[in-house]
Formats: sequence, C-alpha cells, structure tokens
Amino acid sequence: MKEAYFAGGCFWCVTPIYKMYGVDKVVCGYAGGDEVNPSYEEVKQQKTGHRETIKLVYDPDKVTYDKLLDIYFANVDPFDSEGQFIDKGFSYTLAIFYMTEEEKAKAESRIEELEKSSGKKTYVEVIPYKNFYEAEEYHQDYYLKNPEAFEKELIESGRK
Repeated sequence: MKEAYFAGGCFWCVTPIYKMYGVDKVVCGYAGGDEVNPSYEEVKQQKTGHRETIKLVYDPDKVTYDKLLDIYFANVDPFDSEGQFIDKGFSYTLAIFYMTEEEKAKAESRIEELEKSSGKKTYVEVIPYKNFYEAEEYHQDYYLKNPEAFEKELIESGRK
C-alpha cells in the first residue's frame, strides 16, 4: 500500500470521488503547516499555515499515481489562486504533497501540460510532504454521515 496527499479545497467534497475509483482509504486532515495537531477552527481561520488535505491509502496495482492525478485535476479549479469554489483562503488552496521525486516529476509535468493546453497560469503548489494531522472524527466520511448536508455543500459550493 502507498499513500498520497492532496489539498483540493474542502476535504469533504473530494473524499467520495477517490473511493469511487478504488482508493482503499481516504482520511481528511491538515497538512503543510508548522503547528502540531491543529484544530479545524484554527485551520479554517487561516491561523496555522495548513491546508485541508486528504490522505489517500491505495494499492498501486489497482490505482496508479497517474490516475490519482487525473482524478485530482478533474475535481479542482487549478486556475483559482484564492481557494476553491466558494471556499477562499490559504487553507483551501491547492497543493500536491509529494513523497518521492517521481511523484514530484509527474505532478509538475501534469501542471506544465495543463498550462500549455489552457494558456493559463495554474495555482497548484507541488511541495514535499512534511506532515499530516488527521481531522476531527466528524469530518471523516462526512458524505456518509450527513448526506443531505453534503449534497447541499456540493451545490452551494459550485462543485456540483
């Protein structure tokens, strides 16, 4: 099993997509900042330097890293420098936290291709993984625990 870390804006909104494509486990959390074990409120208030991030646990024989990148870019707006959809602020900006030089190269190549084909600048940071703190339990599998609220979030955010 391998792990991958993607900041794609609201972590609730991107969780179910990866499960649909064979990722074994998706964990909501916070990555990239310096504060140890930040809370949701601290991250949301832009106090910690973390981004809402999902940790993917996957079998590379079933789902490739390239496929994870495909899913990521199909479900975010890489041209928004301020966040994602209605969620604005640093904690909702995009980042790919790479674990290996190969992951870094693949992510950078994908961004370069996207910029070339669109003629637009992207706002996706490709940065080395340094930490991940699991979010509070009520954030995990939010779409299953709160299907009506989740659906409302997708609609109101502009993701659906």
